[in-house]
Amino acid sequence: MTRTLRALIILASLFALEPLQAQVSFGGRPIALLPHPPALPEVERVVLPSVDADALMAEDEARAKAGIKGPYRFGFNHPVSLGTGGQGTWSTLRNGDRLWRVSIECPGAYSINFRFDRYVVPEGGRVFVYNDEGRFFGAFTAASAGGMQSMGVSQMPGSRITIEYHEPMAVAGQGELHIDRVTHAYRDVFRYMKDLREFGESGDCNINVICPEGDAWRDQIRSVAIITTGGSGFCTGTLLNNCAQDSTPYFLTANHCLGADVENWVFRFNWDSPSCDPTEQGPIDQTVANCTMLVSNSPTDMAFLELSSIPPDEYNVFYSGWDKSGATPDSVCGIHHPSGDIKKISKSYNPVGQQNIDVGNGPADCWEVSGWDAGTTEPGSSGSGLWNQNKMVIGQLYGGGAACGNNASDFYGRLDVSWPLLETYLGTCGDSLPGLGDGVFVEEPTHFDAAITSIVNIPELVCGDSIIHPVITLKNNGDVVLTTVAITYGLVGEIPSAFQWEGSLQPLQTANVNLPPITVDSGTHELVVSSSAPNNNEDEIPENDPWGLVFTVNNPGGNVLLTLTIDNYGSDVTWELYNEQSTLLYSGGPYPDFEEGLVDSVDFCLTDGCYTFSIADAFGDGICCENGQGSLLIQNSDGSVLVENDGQYGDGFTTDPPFCMEVVGIAEPPAALGFALIPNPAQGSVAIRLSEEALQALVSIVDGTGRLVRSYAANGRTGLITFDVHGLAEGFYTVLVESEGRRGAQRLSILR
Repeated sequence: MTRTLRALIILASLFALEPLQAQVSFGGRPIALLPHPPALPEVERVVLPSVDADALMAEDEARAKAGIKGPYRFGFNHPVSLGTGGQGTWSTLRNGDRLWRVSIECPGAYSINFRFDRYVVPEGGRVFVYNDEGRFFGAFTAASAGGMQSMGVSQMPGSRITIEYHEPMAVAGQGELHIDRVTHAYRDVFRYMKDLREFGESGDCNINVICPEGDAWRDQIRSVAIITTGGSGFCTGTLLNNCAQDSTPYFLTANHCLGADVENWVFRFNWDSPSCDPTEQGPIDQTVANCTMLVSNSPTDMAFLELSSIPPDEYNVFYSGWDKSGATPDSVCGIHHPSGDIKKISKSYNPVGQQNIDVGNGPADCWEVSGWDAGTTEPGSSGSGLWNQNKMVIGQLYGGGAACGNNASDFYGRLDVSWPLLETYLGTCGDSLPGLGDGVFVEEPTHFDAAITSIVNIPELVCGDSIIHPVITLKNNGDVVLTTVAITYGLVGEIPSAFQWEGSLQPLQTANVNLPPITVDSGTHELVVSSSAPNNNEDEIPENDPWGLVFTVNNPGGNVLLTLTIDNYGSDVTWELYNEQSTLLYSGGPYPDFEEGLVDSVDFCLTDGCYTFSIADAFGDGICCENGQGSLLIQNSDGSVLVENDGQYGDGFTTDPPFCMEVVGIAEPPAALGFALIPNPAQGSVAIRLSEEALQALVSIVDGTGRLVRSYAANGRTGLITFDVHGLAEGFYTVLVESEGRRGAQRLSILR
């Protein structure tokens, strides 16, 4: 039977540059940026016209003075027509895959972003975007667009970018990309060219959310994202919870932020400075592309969207709660991206008023924040949420004159007035709903719940040994301190063992527990460990009590490690390992293409004898050196080299002569521990007489379900132990005696 144990590792040391991985991307690396890329023709370069940044900034300043909060314009949109059907450079790779690339240059731009108005990527297709410094986004796949056939792509720093589409041979001709808009950033939103002390465009009275002012608002901060609108502008918005509390990515922002291409907006979460002062660059890689417009309302300047996908777990987002009651708050908080800058927080400690006002986008029913006591807002803050003192959203920013040095009023469209349009999506569950995950909805508390959450210290393949030393993780899921837990354990098909854990385990904390050594035969086994009787009480959630682990024992056996480093054409590579009887024991490959540096580490467990290892290359050029620095190495457990090859083997390589192993034979299993049960059957009590070698043993009585009902640690004090069995039901039980890897077991009958 062939058994392959594979650990695929990317050697980070081969790659000096890290991917930015904007929006939902799926790893990998552009082929043109591989350490040993295939020979590629010069890419077609498209140079777009320069822009008059001074004139554009003058227009922006006039809008800000008029109290218009957004969208905050950072770039100029160039209409273009670039795609796989005409422009760019196509190449056919050695394995039959195709590669399309086009380079776009915007002279003087601080960053470039763009929109695919046609985005069709078949299975296996990958899209990357990279700049001249080798920083890249991707891989983007069909899943990155959330089921749509268009997609916006976030800002890449620099004045020139290259777009690369890799199409596998199996889906040749099925993909289609077309770009209709490229945005030239005339503002340096990423501090690409700025002095390190001058981050962002917003005024110096703004407060980074990482500062102490944000300490009470950590959850709400995670619900806020900066939006790239229309390719060239920034607004802000907030994820909202719904009555179903199912993480549907509903998103609130301002109606005046809407544009013709709202479906291709890009939402960047967690763009926060890691320090309060000075402001530092935050992550720009946590974005989601595309959304669906659900409903909008000019009379409250409200726009309500659904993102194309739930933000990935690693974004750690929060879904803010809301209040539709219309009650006037005692104080309010705003969280936003002023002037498209890193996330800021503003606070007003006074009640707000109500106002119907027009600040340039039509009259709207608003909450009026008459002045900020900490921070402010600016263009780019548009659409950001307003939270009341209970940390619930009550509106979104419409406009106003507030700015650093001008503590004027700001106006937020009222959620309570918008509510008839939102209820269809957010649901009916009262006037207010807390945020998802903020702990307001508390289930009935669990007092006693001990759980096994892992079994470690047993390799998947136990080689050349007959004893395992398991370590389990015990977790307290209850709300009281755990002091005792009954632990049962054993191999499936054998009599389980048991012992009583004692300690002090705080709620939600874990402890590593060493199980006694277990003797195992060669073959495949499953170890099952279970917890019960926390603090001698019934476990309230028995579903999390057991944990199992499957492993295989080869004994006698010696560990041998194959380390195979692949070049860029892993699909050419296959290998096999045979014994002296020409029986295939292990095999591997083929591997992915264009993953230079991929390492297949395979553990062999071999017994006495000689073995033949062979590796083949379908293309006939080995795995080194033109297309990558591949190699292979086989070592035994002490590091001695058994087989070594530099990868320059052409069609293939076979060990000649075979390499040989000398392995120590199987150790004799330890003798069972002796003891006697007096009487058996028993009624009121039973005495257990231990043999001399069992005076240090753990003695346990286990019922038919494997539950520990009695235990005693002998500790050499006496050879006779008496158990009271009055409280045990009639039936058969197992008495276990265990010490230092040895054990004995007998059936005990209890009569009533």
